[in-house]
Formats: sequence, C-alpha cells, structure tokens
Amino acid sequence: MIETLTKPKRLYQEIGLKLYEELSDSRFSVGDKLPPERDIAENLGVSRAVVREALIMLELMGLVEVRKGSGIYLIKQPTESLPKKEFESSVDKNDVGPFEMMQARQLLESHVAEFAATQATKKDIMKMRNALELEKQNIEETDNNHDADKLFHLAIAEATQNSVLVDLVENLWERREKSPMWKQLHRHIIDQTYRKQWLVDHEDILLAIQQKKPDAARNAMWRHLENVKDTLLLLSEHQSPNFDGYLFSSNPVQI
Repeated sequence: MIETLTKPKRLYQEIGLKLYEELSDSRFSVGDKLPPERDIAENLGVSRAVVREALIMLELMGLVEVRKGSGIYLIKQPTESLPKKEFESSVDKNDVGPFEMMQARQLLESHVAEFAATQATKKDIMKMRNALELEKQNIEETDNNHDADKLFHLAIAEATQNSVLVDLVENLWERREKSPMWKQLHRHIIDQTYRKQWLVDHEDILLAIQQKKPDAARNAMWRHLENVKDTLLLLSEHQSPNFDGYLFSSNPVQI
C-alpha cells in the first residue's frame, strides 16, 4: 500500500486514488484488463460517471489505456512510473470531472433559461438565432468548431440582464475549455452526428424563450443538458457498443 496521501478535493480524484493504490499493490500486471466500470462503481458505492472520470484521470497519468469496444487495460504500474506521493503532483486538483461539470451546468443553466424567458429582448432573441444559424452552418460543413454552441448558451445568460449570472455561465465554459479531463474525454468521441440532436434541443429552448414561457424554457434546457450527459457517456463508452445508459435514467432534481 502506498503511503497515506492528502485526501483529494474531488470525488473522482478520491476514487482515482483508490484505484491507483490497487494498481500499485500489484493486484494487476501490465496488460491486464481492469474490472468493468459497473463493478467498480458498485464496489466503491459511487456512480458510473465518477468511475469514468477516475479512469480518465489514470489515463492522463499514463497508467491505463482505453481500447474502444474492449475495455481499459493497465499499461504501466504506478511503482514503475510514479514514486510514492507523486500521485498528488500528477493530478490537477483544480480540474473538474466532465460529468460533475455537466451536472453543475444543468442545475444552473436550466434556471438561467427560465429567467431569460421573462427578460429577453428582441436583440437577445436575434443573438440566439444568429448563434443557431452559425451552429447549422458548422454542422453542414462538418466543421468541428463548437463556438456557436458556447455563443448560444452565453446569449441566454445575457438575456437575463444579470451580469453575475453571465459570469457564472461563462466561468463554467472557460473551465471546460481549459480542462485536461474534458479534452481527454472528447478524444474518444469520433461520431459527430449527435450535434444535430443538440441543435434541435437548442431550437426548442429558443422557442420557449421567444414565447416567454419560463417553465418550458427551464424544462427544455434541463432536457438538453441531460441529452448531452447521456451522449457523452454513450459515445465515450469503451466496453460495449450497447451501453444501457442507466446512469442518468432518473433525475435527482424535480423540474
């Protein structure tokens, strides 16, 4: 067992540390396949999303390798690559797990959309429409640029006429763009057809805001970010192409 380390500040890091300790105890040899995510999640009493984040962290540390459609394999044991206590220096303690970040966005932006539906001006609506037109263009041209997605969400925040809410939404997007965890997750996502569904979601949100229907706007944004979470889990799935998506099948918050 490795020496006691400072307890990580984020749950995925705590789970990653437990897995790291198991790997450094030589319970696995290089080339071994790690247990399925579902089993790890049940054994540790956490959600599958947290386990996915912990495995992404170990992947960034160069200890495991994701093999699409097969699973996750140990490619280097901690004792070979990381002296004791270097776990702490190898982990960005400020980096948020992608699914934890999505949950925060879902809670915040659903209510931002609700409020925007009561405050939006014609100018705000036009900014949202322009963002969607750019998004359509990017999809048609198979452009991997996601700036239009960000522009749309920020336009909704700006429509609240509340600078604090704008700052909060913008901060989450900036953290996403700087996140090594988020970038690593997306390296496993090749299929881009999901963007068409997200565009439909955006159109539903815009319609609710334009019609000044706060409840509909909140629900539409919640459903959209739920779809985003499900899509990211499905498309980054490494074990089976028939992922059951059970993790977010029920919402922890009533909308």
